[in-house]
Amino acid sequence: MTVTLLRGAGTILTMDDTRRELAGEDILIRDGVIAAIGPALQAPEGADVVDVSGCLMTPGLVNTHHHLYQSLTRAVPGGQDALLFGWLRTLYPIWQRFTPEHMFISAQVGLAELALSGCTLSSDHLYLYPNGSRLEDTIHAASEIGLRFHPTRGAMSIGESAGGLPPDALVENEDAILADCIRVIDAFHDPAEGSMCRVGIAPCSPFSVSTDLMRNAAVLARDKGVMLHTHLAENDEDIAYSLETFGCRPGQYAESLGWVGEDVWHAHCVKLDPSEIALFASTGTGVAHCPCSNCRLGSGIAPLRAMRDAGVPVGLGVDGSASNDAGNLVLEARQAMLLQRVALGADAMSAREALEIATRGGADVLGRPDCGRLAVGKRADIAIWDMSGVHAAGSWDHAALLLAGPTTVRDLFVNGRGVVREGQITTVDLEGVIRRQNELAVKLG
Repeated sequence: MTVTLLRGAGTILTMDDTRRELAGEDILIRDGVIAAIGPALQAPEGADVVDVSGCLMTPGLVNTHHHLYQSLTRAVPGGQDALLFGWLRTLYPIWQRFTPEHMFISAQVGLAELALSGCTLSSDHLYLYPNGSRLEDTIHAASEIGLRFHPTRGAMSIGESAGGLPPDALVENEDAILADCIRVIDAFHDPAEGSMCRVGIAPCSPFSVSTDLMRNAAVLARDKGVMLHTHLAENDEDIAYSLETFGCRPGQYAESLGWVGEDVWHAHCVKLDPSEIALFASTGTGVAHCPCSNCRLGSGIAPLRAMRDAGVPVGLGVDGSASNDAGNLVLEARQAMLLQRVALGADAMSAREALEIATRGGADVLGRPDCGRLAVGKRADIAIWDMSGVHAAGSWDHAALLLAGPTTVRDLFVNGRGVVREGQITTVDLEGVIRRQNELAVKLG
């Protein structure tokens, strides 16, 4: 039995059912679960006692959309100033040269970056598999870093020769895609409470797979009891493609194929109209809001306030590091808050609401009510923010983390394990991983 006592927090922002904010209290962790929260808790014999006085404790942040492999292709010339489709055409030929090592190392870098920004649970959308790459390349990377992981088996099946966007070399046979979905679910998906790895099914987008694959993926996911994920309504080009190709808007297209419900979440949704927002709200369909990527690619400002007000489940995503190009989730939360204020006024979104979206909101989108809040019986996924440094100096309200800082954690516990301690990743030789990442990037250039 492993026991840790986090003693004397300055503030605990619980995100529990009543959104309590506690001062000077402790959290006791036992075997990966929060066993007690309260003042002056007693540390059992042999417990690891961590002094968190003056610190802010929040639930670990939850990342609902990423393409981890893209951390090898940040700031690529030719794609820096392009819209979505042009950006993809620039990057596809580079990604076509990736190997399993590229997938593994880039996932380690991306997950370490997330961990340092307070993230304890991340999804990933891997939709291309060149040169023998497989989904488990990223699963093994997450296991070594120590983050809770929700990888999705993505796919592309319509290449340029068939009128699609990706090059033919990056698309797969649809029967083979479904067969591999079954393989990875059977091998790696753990549906249990507290699971460290759940697998989803995620055809890349309506413009890179067939209607049959979208429909069959939904049937398979429900047969296997796993979640569905894809890109939807990301920008004006996306809407135009849907209207021209399918004769309807993206939300209607998704509904016609069974792609709505509590087991579905869509990335971006920048261009959802009021009828689509109402559809998602009534069906419990989730959204991964990716504000920095949407800004970077000029896609627009997603109607986050309208979605929240309607009751749409919304979490945050950093998206791929080739379109963000950072992977800092607390900065993503700040950007989400600021964009809603730019669009709708200074009172459109508070720092606390944005943090709720980044924690509890993301966990709920991924079907993880055991995560994203600090409460007895929930998983011990905890971010500890040192408020004694320059970033928070003079701050009157540490729980309003997004208004000042810091933007990296002092400590991060995932399932009760210290993945970050004193600002350093504890689980891997991060300097060595970064060195290898840069070597691979140079060879790709």
